[in-house]
Amino acid sequence: MGNLGWMVAAAVAAVVASWAFDAVVKLVWRPRAITRRLRAQGVGGPGYRFFSGNLGEIKRLRDEGAGVVLDVSSHDFVPIVQPHFRKWIPLYGKTFMYWFGARPTICLADVSMVRQVLSDRTGMYPKNVSNPYFARLLGKGLVLTDGDEWKRHRKVVHPAFNMDKLKMMTVTMSDCAQSMISEWESELGTKGDIVEIELSRRFEELTADVISHTAFGSSYKEGKQVFLAQRELQFLAFSTFLSIQIPGSSYLPTKKNLKTWSVDKKVRSMLTDIIKSRLNNKDVAGYGNDLLGLMLEACAPEHGESQPQLSMDEIIAECKTFFFAGHDTTSHLLTWTMFLLSTHPEWQEKLREEVAMECDGKVPTGDMLNKLKLVNMFLLETLRLYGPVAFIQRRVNAELELGGITVPEGTVLSIPIATIHRDKEVWGEDADIFKPERFENGVSKAGKYPNALLSFSSGPRACIGQNFAMIEAKAVIAMILQRFSFTLSPKYVHAPTDVITLRPKYGLPMILKSLKV
Repeated sequence: MGNLGWMVAAAVAAVVASWAFDAVVKLVWRPRAITRRLRAQGVGGPGYRFFSGNLGEIKRLRDEGAGVVLDVSSHDFVPIVQPHFRKWIPLYGKTFMYWFGARPTICLADVSMVRQVLSDRTGMYPKNVSNPYFARLLGKGLVLTDGDEWKRHRKVVHPAFNMDKLKMMTVTMSDCAQSMISEWESELGTKGDIVEIELSRRFEELTADVISHTAFGSSYKEGKQVFLAQRELQFLAFSTFLSIQIPGSSYLPTKKNLKTWSVDKKVRSMLTDIIKSRLNNKDVAGYGNDLLGLMLEACAPEHGESQPQLSMDEIIAECKTFFFAGHDTTSHLLTWTMFLLSTHPEWQEKLREEVAMECDGKVPTGDMLNKLKLVNMFLLETLRLYGPVAFIQRRVNAELELGGITVPEGTVLSIPIATIHRDKEVWGEDADIFKPERFENGVSKAGKYPNALLSFSSGPRACIGQNFAMIEAKAVIAMILQRFSFTLSPKYVHAPTDVITLRPKYGLPMILKSLKV
């Protein structure tokens, strides 16, 4: 071998040695050092296993829970959705460390520590965006940006969600709900005065219809196509949730990646066409009064500036966020609300009486919906027990102290919302019981800690669309209560599961009876 050959071989050997050294540091030395540091501070947890961390045990526990079916009177789906937290919290306490591959993750089930993280305004706890598939699903919009980028996005998106604009959208929401109810009534007409309908799929279609109309107005048909493609991206993203993301693997032409790229390209192309069409017609028709129009108006270059507030890519990202957050979470809130109304007939009757009194048989307006106190309490208790998102995560930007613990840089903080919402120290001895009365005096006084309801997160990064979701849910539930009484079908199987958001695994078959005399 000549000198050149030896030089090449030496260079390759040096690269391999450097890579091997980095691998040993990341996969062996660092996990051991972090474990020692945290154990010295009283933070325990299941031991680290080389490369996979605790993923093997999490997957095994989830597989064991996958076949569990609950009694309809039980609301404790944690053994199905978060079995690792159910197992580890009694062993290690509310604050413990586990390993997602070689990434240290601290479970924060202590409400005061969670409040410290979520109320932070200094940017010390940014969003954790380690899954590239999830980033494609949501886009780098308001949900996933941080710091100055987040402030810039929020400035553009926030005006679309003020209460006056949302009240105007109530009409659109009611129109969409009326179309769905008319379909139900025609099914009743052909099958007598009782019919069985699978509601979860109907609510997915309804909320997709609502977000297509409220976000894209006259372009709603194209918007529906975006929704169908986004749903495909959601299932692709969830299938990667409990797998280690090897750096660079999302760029390899695997079957899953090729499918993801194809669907994402389709979504981007459709959204680009909708946005460009709106921009090209703005001088004639204006930007429009829908969410996209309001956002484009807020996004237009300010006086003296040549560039818009957000780029085309960033507007597309916000549209993706509208779609996922705006339809998926609300459809499941409606599904679980109907489940609980069907299993608590006394509350179904109470709410129907309230709707009859405040709406007087009319299509609900924004002002009418504001007066539905019992409906609001019922929705809040549904969100406590069946919130669409079972956990959220943050990342530690730099070494810091949290609740008296020195947390290493790069640690992920995992906040198990479903577990916290069942904590008897927070909600009282009746935490496992469905009890809407606990919200009689508002969210801040419902538990022993103020603002312990985390369904929309809390603090400065709380969900910007929570009023949109609540108005839509109130309008739809009120209109259903005006027309139908309903009971749970004997075919229903109570097995809540999560595909990023919480849903009934086998759907929600419901027996509806018309109230028309």
